[in-house]
Amino acid sequence: MLKGVVGLVTGGASGLGRATVERLVKEGGRVILCDLPGSQGESVAKSLGSEATFVPADVTSEADITNALNVAKDKYGRLDVAVNCAGIGVAFKTYNFNKNLPHKLEDFLRVLNVNTGGTFNVIRLAAGLMGQNEPNQDGQRGVVINTASVAAFDGQIGQAAYSASKGAIIGMTLPIARDFSQIGIRVVTIAPGLFDTPLLSSLPEKVRTFLANTVPFPKRLGKPEEYALLVESIIRNPLLNGEVIRLDGALRMQP
Repeated sequence: MLKGVVGLVTGGASGLGRATVERLVKEGGRVILCDLPGSQGESVAKSLGSEATFVPADVTSEADITNALNVAKDKYGRLDVAVNCAGIGVAFKTYNFNKNLPHKLEDFLRVLNVNTGGTFNVIRLAAGLMGQNEPNQDGQRGVVINTASVAAFDGQIGQAAYSASKGAIIGMTLPIARDFSQIGIRVVTIAPGLFDTPLLSSLPEKVRTFLANTVPFPKRLGKPEEYALLVESIIRNPLLNGEVIRLDGALRMQP
């Protein structure tokens, strides 16, 4: 059980984030669900009762995340866990020689800003509230869990922006864990493979089947609930820190 644990989950209205919100509440926790104003965040939170509160937020906004943290403190009195699931992606080759078009710099920077900058924004602000907690017997005050991707290791054609943004999340995992070590806040990153999220559900069934068959074992797409289960395991295991965990069924992406 995670009774008494208070979490903040970005991208919590769908996919991996929603599964995480639902898992935390099911296990006895309380959650601040952050997502964009036009998301299904309000209805998801309402379906979970008083243990979940929706706060509209853009992860790149200091004001929005500060407001979400203030709601967490006012409503639940503390923050123990921050899970970064919000993210975007674009698919474009660095240079399209058929059309004589380079990758748009603004698209590249937008993905970096949301995925990497947004993740860092949540971490740096959430740490201030976590640091106010009384430490447990291990000296722990909180846990930060980030979402990278296997694309950070073996990104495919057209994934330069996405892979760079997720690689940066992996790259900052250890230094931030070291930054927070004296105050007792752990930092762990999950690198998911192919998951059955809204992004993939929009693809034709033939394409989904093909992607599932590229996973060695189990030969299927990951379930968001399996991501959420790993989140719970990270929260429970005090020795997991400064680490990146692949959750991909032994998948190695091909070009």
